[in-house]
Amino acid sequence: LMDNLTTVLRRASNHTFYPVLQQAIGFGSAFEGWTAREEEVVYRVLVPLTPRRGHSFHLERDTDEQRSGRNFRVRVELECTCPRWQPGANMLCFVHHPEEARTGTRRPNLLDTLCTGFYLNVRKTARWFCQLVRANWRRLPQSRSWHLVLLPSKRSCKLRLTNDEGRFQVKVLFGVRQGTSDIFVSSRPHGAHTPNIVWPECCAVAEKMFFGHVARQVPQDSSHLKCLQLLAGVLAHKPYSIYSLKTIVMHLLDTIPLTQW
Repeated sequence: LMDNLTTVLRRASNHTFYPVLQQAIGFGSAFEGWTAREEEVVYRVLVPLTPRRGHSFHLERDTDEQRSGRNFRVRVELECTCPRWQPGANMLCFVHHPEEARTGTRRPNLLDTLCTGFYLNVRKTARWFCQLVRANWRRLPQSRSWHLVLLPSKRSCKLRLTNDEGRFQVKVLFGVRQGTSDIFVSSRPHGAHTPNIVWPECCAVAEKMFFGHVARQVPQDSSHLKCLQLLAGVLAHKPYSIYSLKTIVMHLLDTIPLTQW
């Protein structure tokens, strides 16, 4: 579903200056094999964003010490699209000819659409993606067998899909990769009052890769995922953080020989 969706949405936004939507990456319990038994499974995916030609992303560390965790802002800069040997020659260059570029392309640059000042705005990005989904859902083959409802969300795009056989949710987050690593800054909030231009650091993709590595090393009858699934079900309605539990299990997997699981 998400492969088809991102492909369709990428094509729909192809002739714009909005970010390029990369292939979605599933993460969390549903993709790591320890989902607690629920009436409605929630699949969490992260869609990496990359800048289009004429734009670049630069991560700046947020220095507000009152906010927990590592937080960043995504600074958007316009880049020259002129030939190297002739700066200013391209009349559609946003750097040298901003007004002509707006008029000639009939398309605003990213600073005019999804940014607050020079920084990528999480809520504007989520709203843009939701609008794309709403406008292009019928182009997907899955639309013939699933009914789509977009659920309210400020920093993500929440999809609920239902048919006669059941229902499930997909929570789409957005992220910018840190270098070539599996660490992203993402739209997932830290706390109730994460500012719109703050993108917290997210290790969820790296954690999924870790579980994939473990799955290739442990014995076939390993119990680590069953333990996580059982405890997640017990703690589903408790104040204790399931993520804290997962962190403890990952630490144990890293310290106890995998053959003992």
